[in-house]
Amino acid sequence: MKDSMNIAFFGSSLVSAYWNGAATYYRGIIRALHRLGHQITFYEPDAYDRQRHRDIPDPDWARVVVYPAGSEDDVLSAVKRARGADMLVKTSGVGVYDRLLESAILDIKDRHTLAVFWDVDAPATLDRVKADARDLFKDLIPLYDLILTYGGGEPVVKSYEALGARACVPIYNALDAHTHHPVPPEDRFACDLGLLANRLPDREARIDEFFFAAAERLPSHRFMLGGSGWEDKSMPANVNYVGHVYTRDHNAFNCSSRAVLNVNRDSMANYGFSPPTRIFEAAGSGACLITDAWEGIETFLTPDREVLVAHDADDVVQHLHALDDAKAKQIGEAARRRVLAEHTYQHRALQLQHLLDANKQFSRKGAKVQRESELTLPLSALAGKTP
Repeated sequence: MKDSMNIAFFGSSLVSAYWNGAATYYRGIIRALHRLGHQITFYEPDAYDRQRHRDIPDPDWARVVVYPAGSEDDVLSAVKRARGADMLVKTSGVGVYDRLLESAILDIKDRHTLAVFWDVDAPATLDRVKADARDLFKDLIPLYDLILTYGGGEPVVKSYEALGARACVPIYNALDAHTHHPVPPEDRFACDLGLLANRLPDREARIDEFFFAAAERLPSHRFMLGGSGWEDKSMPANVNYVGHVYTRDHNAFNCSSRAVLNVNRDSMANYGFSPPTRIFEAAGSGACLITDAWEGIETFLTPDREVLVAHDADDVVQHLHALDDAKAKQIGEAARRRVLAEHTYQHRALQLQHLLDANKQFSRKGAKVQRESELTLPLSALAGKTP
């Protein structure tokens, strides 16, 4: 494997975060891989009105190819353009012709190419495969050289290995300090508790509990909700719904709230070890974070010192009652120090680079990729090391 690789990503969107929560993850990891010397082309479909809601221009750290997605021929034409890349990446949740892409990427792979399935929603993918014995992706899993996930920990790794994966390694969400950092607060986002979350079926009940129920019990407090899809939702009078918040405004949103709430989706909470991008965005801006409880949170932030953990609406209410500006600042600053030291995309890119370097001989001879635990540099060993 070359020291510098040409990498072709097929994902939802790099340039638009509109109905695309993985955008921050893609941007952070791809920018960091570029800094390590790799050349990245990101192929994204012209779908879901995302091109009309771009929040960044084409970056100088990746080439963006927007392809029409009205037919299978459109998609296959885009895939053919990626032939010859050193590493082919199919991410989950492209949203258009995912099943076709899962097999088409493997069709253009040759013996000099590393084929990677990069799962940005492993709990949903695994639940999908387990629920449908006829799901064709189940037969494709062993054909990929490597499965990467942005969360899930050992439960996800074991599940993928049970389905025949050659190797499965979590490359967790992290902080992109270029884009998420402290800024002055803005009156338009001032509130006691802020939440950025699109309306999704497998998270709405949890948001009802952790956000709306808490707002009902604290009528004198100000709550703010940003995200798409909530227009027809009945809300308490003290909730200010501001619609889709562009990524350029995320820092101001996080820095203007006394506390910021994270609510995991059902599947991610059930699997654990799945910190969403929102956690690192908030911590990177120095915000005081309240998160719903899920296994593995202490791997990333220390409860009560760097993050406040809630098991239900009562816990959210108690945290807000006990939280003053000084305590909120103390928690937010501690979280920012922790993520800068251990959880940036530079750390994640180094982790991936180490994995690839240790397996340079793998794809040429058909040997099995080693599990990261057999290689391995734990996340803690990468702390403080940046490219």
